This record gives sequence, C-alpha cells and structure tokens, in this order.
Amino acid sequence: MSDARPIRRALLSVSDKEGLVDLGRALAARGVELLSTGGTAHSLRQAGLEVVDVAEVTGFPEMMDGRVKTLHPKVHGGLLALRDNDEHVAAMTEHGIVEIDLLVVNLYPFEATVAKGADYETCIENIDIGGPAMIRAAAKNHAYVTVVVDVEDYEKLLGDMDQHDGATCPKFRKKLAQIAYARTAAYDAAVSTWMAQVIGVDTPRRRAVAGTLAQTMRYGENPHQKAAFYRDGSSRPGVATAVQHQGKELSYNNINDTDAAFELVAEFDPADGPACAIIKHANPCGVARGATLAEAYSRAFDCDRTSAFGGIIALNQPLDGPTAEKIAEIFTEVVIAPDADEAAKRVFEAKKNLRLLTTGGLPDPLAAATTIRQVSGGYLVQDKDNGHITAEDLKVVTKRAPTEAELRDLLFAWKVAKHVKSNAIVYVKDAATVGVGAGQMSRVDSTRIAARKSHDMAEVLGLSAPLTQGSVVASDAFFPFPDGLLTAAEAGATAVIQPGGSMRDDKVIAAADEAGIAMVFSGMRHFRH
Repeated sequence: MSDARPIRRALLSVSDKEGLVDLGRALAARGVELLSTGGTAHSLRQAGLEVVDVAEVTGFPEMMDGRVKTLHPKVHGGLLALRDNDEHVAAMTEHGIVEIDLLVVNLYPFEATVAKGADYETCIENIDIGGPAMIRAAAKNHAYVTVVVDVEDYEKLLGDMDQHDGATCPKFRKKLAQIAYARTAAYDAAVSTWMAQVIGVDTPRRRAVAGTLAQTMRYGENPHQKAAFYRDGSSRPGVATAVQHQGKELSYNNINDTDAAFELVAEFDPADGPACAIIKHANPCGVARGATLAEAYSRAFDCDRTSAFGGIIALNQPLDGPTAEKIAEIFTEVVIAPDADEAAKRVFEAKKNLRLLTTGGLPDPLAAATTIRQVSGGYLVQDKDNGHITAEDLKVVTKRAPTEAELRDLLFAWKVAKHVKSNAIVYVKDAATVGVGAGQMSRVDSTRIAARKSHDMAEVLGLSAPLTQGSVVASDAFFPFPDGLLTAAEAGATAVIQPGGSMRDDKVIAAADEAGIAMVFSGMRHFRH
C-alpha cells in the first residue's frame, strides 16, 4: 500500500449540491484542478470557479439525457490506473488519460424518489449508473485514489489533506473506500427491494438489506456486547424517526422496548379515545383506554405497578401536562407519543434521565411491512403481523354469546395479545388489562401467572377481589386442552377469545359451556416469539 497520495485533480459529480461550492473553493485554493459534469459544473462556475467539463476530457458530449457521460475509458482509466505500474502508465500516456486523484460523487436520489410515491418510469430514471461505476472504480483503487460519497466527509477530507500537505493518508482512503462500497451496496439494495415489490416478487432469489448508522451504542443487551442502531430509511413513525427532546442516549434495550410499546399503542385509534401502553422487557405490563390520557395511564399502571417501574410508556395522543405529572411520580425510562405540549415538557425537565420522544404520528398497524430475524447462517423474513379482526369476523362457538360489553373487551384483549410474547394470555376488564401472562412454555402457566398478578394488584389497590373477576381473556393461540380455559374461569373470566383449530376444540367448547363462559373463535393466530 502506498503512502500519502497528493490530490492534484478531482472529479466532482453530485446530485446533492449541499456543501459543493465550499468544497470546490477549498480544493481550488489548494491547487486542485476541478473536473465536473452537468449541473455540478454549472453550480461551480456560478460560484466563479474554473471547471473542466468531463466532455472535454473524453471527447464525447453528454448524450441520451445524461445517461452517458462518465462511462468512458478516459474517466475510468484515470480512476483505475496503478500509478507505479509501468504498463498502466504507458497506456495512460498512449491514450491521453489523465490521473484522477479524488472522486466526489453522490448518487441520484432514488430512495427519495420512491419515498415520494413516484411512478415506475420516474423511479427507473432515478437509478444512477455512472455514479456507482465510478465510485466502485475509485474505491477499488484506493491505494491511489480518494473517494467521497457523503457530504459529512467533506470537512474530514480537507482536514486530512491539510495534515498531509495536500495529500491523503492510506488509512483515511481505506476508510472512505469502505464507506463508498457500503453506499453502492445500500443503493443497489434499495433498487432491488423496490423492484421486487412493484413486480410482485415476494421471495426474491437474493435479498439485500441496508441501513444508515443512527447511533453507536455503549453496549447491546448486555455490557459485553457491542451494538449500533441503524435506520432503514422508512418513513413509518416510530423510535427510528422520533425526535428526542430530553434525557440521555437511548440504549439497545430502550429502543427495542420503545418500538414494542409504540407499535402496540398504535393498535388503538386515537379517534376512539386516549390509550396508553406500558412495556417492560418487550412485553406489555399494562394497557388501557380512558376518558383522558391521564386516566388511560393510571388504569394501565394499575394492571402491574411493580413491573411498570422503569418501564416504557407509549401514548396514542399528544402528551399533556396532567398526564406527564402522573408519569413523573415513578421512575420511567422512555415516554413516546405523537407529540407533547409545553406543559408536559416542563414537567419532564426535572426528570433528567427520562427520555421524551415525539413522532409526529402513529404507525399504521394495518400497513404492509417486513420483519427480519437473524439465525445462524441466515435470516428469516416474513410479513409484519398486521392481522386484524372485527366483531363480524368472530364465530360464537358456545351456547352463550358474549354480551356487547364482553365483546368490546374481547376485541381489546385480542389487540393486546398480538403484542405479548407467546404463550400469551391477557385478561381485560372495561378496556384495561388486569392480568398479562407472557412467554411461558405452557399456556396454563401463562393463564395462572396473569391471574396471580391480578390477585397481587388487588392487595396493592385494596380491592376485595382481583379485577379478573368479571373479566374476559384472550389467548394468542388455541387452547390445546380445557385446562387453560378452566384456569381462566377459576380466575373469574366470563368470556374468551381464541383462534380455535385444536383437535380438542370440542372438549374446550364443552368445558366453556359447563362453566357458563362465552367463547368466540377468531380464526387468526398471533404467535410472537
């Protein structure tokens, strides 16, 4: 690997003109000759800079609406030639190829074009060809050539040049080459993913996944694990797109739990009233509606006050002062909401470690999306669970049908169960969870744990009986035996929602009838592992 390499000639061709003129002036002041194309050359000339058109170098004009301008041996030869290889140098001399020491390119805004909802033809026209080709060439030849693809690296480039008398050092060029290849890889990933979607290929032969670094974390789930947070460019409201108003940096676990909380609370349409979800270790420990946001929070908190300590709170409406005052009574890690008023922000100012995030909206729980999970040697890809049911989808399978009040709570419980780790059992009464059992190997154990939590909270709240008395219960998957249902009945549940589909459905139905319980089948399972 060569040492520091002087920059005497630079090719600039950028779609994003931010910082371009300042960079051009800085390079010119350091004696660098500027080559450029199209709009980039025009911007530099308007700033009074002397620029050589690439067309003058290649001897060919830009043609085909700019599709063909840099795809030429005099450009790629200048980027790829090994400067200390006699044959390469001889070929450059013979064919009039000049060395290009610096390439500054950012690509056509394909991702932004797709995000705007442009039509197919417009998206195709925004696929850059010459830019990625030049970037890859310059990055391959980083022993001699410096390549910059991000505006944020302009100042770093100039700083390295100043440290090395107008040259760049090998370590810096290597770093920029890696960034360059990652950029073209992400660009190709965006193109291939978009094309698979628009032509209806659900399982493409090759799937590329890309992201942009949002945060390097102190550690991951545990202190001995390195971690980082990447954004995928999606506009879906959530933790990745939120504005953080206060509090220390989010941790790996904070981000995971906050995402779980916000996706859950988004199941409850704000037009139907305030809702609150409290999450601990990616599982809900309380979810409720209320006449006010403060009431919704209080009712969610009363499901499991112990677990709520140090939890994540998600709201489906803008946070207000009274709700913030209630939240501030205990230690909370993160609060995420579509917005927050000034009164709420003032309340939280005294809680320096509490993170307040606002998103500008709620994610659409019915929108199509993809989830990815890594396994050894590969990864699993599936549609996001956007399954949704209404009262019309339910099948009453017992002699007694649920009352209207029970039906409302059953649908509420079903929405929550979708976001509880399997095996999931959720007791609900009057649009508030009163017991949650999560992540157990046995569904009966989940049923018992949820009931026990309700019993414990009854003692804390000074109630004469657990709130599971007169509640309804949701099970994310079918009851394989009557024992789970009977345990729920013993806890006081009067109605059950479950997918159905067990070989022993008839026995479970018979047990429900004998206990006087109403039961409906949803026909949809919500495993969440």
